[in-house]
Amino acid sequence: MIRMTRRQMIGGVVAGAAMTAVGGRGRASEVSMLNNKDFYKADGSFNAAAAKEAYYDMMRRFNYPIVDRLKGEEFWAVDFGLGKFAELGMAGIFWLNVKEHDFFGHEIYLLPGQMIPEHRHLKTDEARPKMEGWHTRHGFVWTYGEGEPNPGDVERIPPSHREIAKARRALKLMPGEVTWLPVAEQWHSMLAGPEGAIVTEYASYHDNAALRFTIPNAKL
Repeated sequence: MIRMTRRQMIGGVVAGAAMTAVGGRGRASEVSMLNNKDFYKADGSFNAAAAKEAYYDMMRRFNYPIVDRLKGEEFWAVDFGLGKFAELGMAGIFWLNVKEHDFFGHEIYLLPGQMIPEHRHLKTDEARPKMEGWHTRHGFVWTYGEGEPNPGDVERIPPSHREIAKARRALKLMPGEVTWLPVAEQWHSMLAGPEGAIVTEYASYHDNAALRFTIPNAKL
């Protein structure tokens, strides 16, 4: 992953990769960790409505505006078919996904301690390998990419896929900070801190057929 400094943003200069974790900052409030069973129905199926309500609660806590599009079907929540939403899940909305001009705008929502399962984006007949950048708005995240891990990076990965993870080096991304994939098709994932997080993604066109997960049976 690459960090962009304020000076680089102003001057348009791109520096080399910077993967050292940043020290923590004050939290807006204490947030309890999630209870996985609260997001599943009696028959074991994922309760997307309950999940969305948890994200709306987080948005209100961050004073993030819940616009009309976020109240409709374009706003989605998933457990990636794994049944471990409290550990491996997310919500999102594709503000834009324009194949003709190859650009994509996405908001990522993560509840406290949630992780997006490790994945990558391959080249397809419809799209080049997706390149992504992330801009933290609220809370903080660790973005995981390939490379030699820093102390504590591997231990932070959920046990469900710690042993098979290829993205094992983390960068802590605080509000206002930006990073991006340095190489196309690199394995990557994202883990929220204890407040949860809201992250804007800037990227090239998203073709869902290009998505590959490390964890068997994971799906978007």
